[in-house]
Amino acid sequence: MTILPIRITGDPVLHSPASPVTEFDDTLRTLVSDMFETMDAAPGVGLAAPQVGVGLRLFVYSYDTDEGEPWRGVAINPELWITPLPAGAPEDELDSEGCLSVPGERFPLVRSERAILRAVDLDQKPFELEVDGWRARILQHEFDHLDGVLYSDRLVAPFYKTVQKAIKKAGWGVDGISWMPGVDDLDA
Repeated sequence: MTILPIRITGDPVLHSPASPVTEFDDTLRTLVSDMFETMDAAPGVGLAAPQVGVGLRLFVYSYDTDEGEPWRGVAINPELWITPLPAGAPEDELDSEGCLSVPGERFPLVRSERAILRAVDLDQKPFELEVDGWRARILQHEFDHLDGVLYSDRLVAPFYKTVQKAIKKAGWGVDGISWMPGVDDLDA
């Protein structure tokens, strides 16, 4: 397994819709394995293929359930349904979210409380997940990546302006910038 560099906002692959996965082969298995290794090293709770420079509709996720059980998997060619967004402004602590492609920054973002994901696994076996809370947030965040949307694109005032200033100050927002988990210390 290999740890892959994570692309930083500004790279075109992060801001473009990803293509469906059509080849379920050893190359895909290696990519998924490397994505798990990269996500764990970052450390993160999810990682989409565009974040490692691959414009395909797949992501990996890893988080513990409320009961402390591991919740880990890969979603290939996913579809996502969400409940309506709750009304009101985001709460700083409760709704705080970050992204490995905007490392070191965290801002509050309102997300739907519940989500249903339908996808296939590496063996093309269909599955469905119905989740709520933090796990629903993870699925929404990673699914957004497949449509070329970063969480920073969804922020509302004053947070949108603050993240844009942080991106500019860091010299991000342009093609070709990445960071390497386990090597670069970017407070991801």
